[in-house]
Amino acid sequence: MTRAILALALLAAAAPMQRQPPTSAPQPAPSAQPPGGRGPSTSSGRAGGRGGVQVMTLTSSAFTDGGSIPAKYTQAGGEISPSLAWSGAPDGTASFVLIVHDPDAAIGNGTDDILQWLVWNIPASARGLPERIPHGPDLRDGAHQISATGPFYRGPGAPAGGPAHHYTFELFALDTAIDVPAVGQSPAQTRAAVVAAMAGHVRGKGVLVGFFKR
Repeated sequence: MTRAILALALLAAAAPMQRQPPTSAPQPAPSAQPPGGRGPSTSSGRAGGRGGVQVMTLTSSAFTDGGSIPAKYTQAGGEISPSLAWSGAPDGTASFVLIVHDPDAAIGNGTDDILQWLVWNIPASARGLPERIPHGPDLRDGAHQISATGPFYRGPGAPAGGPAHHYTFELFALDTAIDVPAVGQSPAQTRAAVVAAMAGHVRGKGVLVGFFKR
């Protein structure tokens, strides 16, 4: 009888230890679903739901990425626009937007920079821009252009007394056209309107950076 009571006491003492999980037990894996309900990216660079942003290649015959921009394309020379070429546009591209700016030249309250060139509504069939785009707000292919100083390409003009500036060429592939007029607003307002209209429609992007100082 004494042995039976002792056996029951030992079982009761051991039971809580068997129910307690080990402190090192792995936690359940979180859901693989990304934030916002987007599905995994597809081979085209797009994702389920709103879609992802595909990396594109942007080049110029005038200078290499990370290289110096020749004076011919700057305020120290002819100030003509360089030729550009791109590839890797995602399926469903409806238009392209090119924004060229100098992030080293802060203006206003310091949160904006100098707009060297903005070209929007470039046709989806385009795979580049030729050298020496003529002045004027409307291009022959239906695109529009503006810069901080007018409807044309503004060449780099960093002063000689400081470091070379990064002139950043950013090309965006959109799934829509941009309904922003080329005239009627200041360059800063036009830039802001184009950027606002791009929100939620960027499907691809390519970047090219050139350096220049006088």
